[in-house]
Amino acid sequence: MKYRDLVYGEVIIKEPLVIELIISPSFQRLKGVDQYGYRPLWVNPSVKAKDIEASRFRHSLGIYLLLKKFNAPFEEQIAGLVHDVSHTTFSHCIDYALSSGSEKEQNHQDNVFQDFILKSEIPVILRKYNLNPSFIFDDSNFPLKEKKLPDLCADRIDYSLRDGLVHEILINEDANYFLGNLTIKDSQWVFKNYRSAEKFAKFFNKINSSHYSGFLAAVMFRAVGDYLKYSIEKGYIHESDFYTTDKEILAKIEKNVKKDKKLQLLHDRLNKKVGAKNNPKNYEAHVFCKSRVIDPLCLNNGVLKRVSKIEPKWKKIIAEESKPKEYFIKFER
Repeated sequence: MKYRDLVYGEVIIKEPLVIELIISPSFQRLKGVDQYGYRPLWVNPSVKAKDIEASRFRHSLGIYLLLKKFNAPFEEQIAGLVHDVSHTTFSHCIDYALSSGSEKEQNHQDNVFQDFILKSEIPVILRKYNLNPSFIFDDSNFPLKEKKLPDLCADRIDYSLRDGLVHEILINEDANYFLGNLTIKDSQWVFKNYRSAEKFAKFFNKINSSHYSGFLAAVMFRAVGDYLKYSIEKGYIHESDFYTTDKEILAKIEKNVKKDKKLQLLHDRLNKKVGAKNNPKNYEAHVFCKSRVIDPLCLNNGVLKRVSKIEPKWKKIIAEESKPKEYFIKFER
């Protein structure tokens, strides 16, 4: 299978198990799930990147390619490939529509992962190739793939580089620079020098502030969350619809827009026909956004250290950026 990736370039995928997982219905569905949530509210219209580059499908394949590039164990590569299969439509927006997720943690996908993936065709495929699904689905077995913040992991490396390219914060030379300065030591991602580690930490902080936990993200989460929540309450959609695609669920809801004035208002917010400001003194939506910050390991004069150990000021940044961001949204026509 020939595949061209935004971050890693053109690759040939030969492993039968990997190909079978990629063409499975559960994995193919991710092509229709936006990586960010709802692109029209998140991405600057001037950005030229195609929608397809910002899907959960692309990100999931990206983690596999990253782990393969650095010769991670094959089982870890497979775990990375399937790690997002349980994502609903509109990704983390679901945490603002259902009570089974948390706005501050954006953890709905993690909470439902085991139940969802065990009912899919993925376990059958894994067993066919003599892999134990329980082992593959347990993050504790794969420290390169997944680590708690502020550690670096394959998930964070891929989505930040990918998002940086999609949002035109990075160019390919930047991504190649970061990848070229990464290595693995004792099952940990390590930058080869302090300069590259600091540069990556600052880049990650920038994209977190401008996109992952910025005001526009808060508006998107609230607008999409309210649109979906109201549509469930009215019976226009059901929770099972969240495991289709973004376009399918939007089409189902939009049939009811003209006959429902409240839905029309929420639809207008969803499509940027209503403005929004952050106004703590006069607001109608109190919104939290998960904030992400990293403290990478690096080699400094031959010694393994974190950025915060070399630059003490980074400790204050970690303390501040680890807190969920809080916004007070006032929608305005």
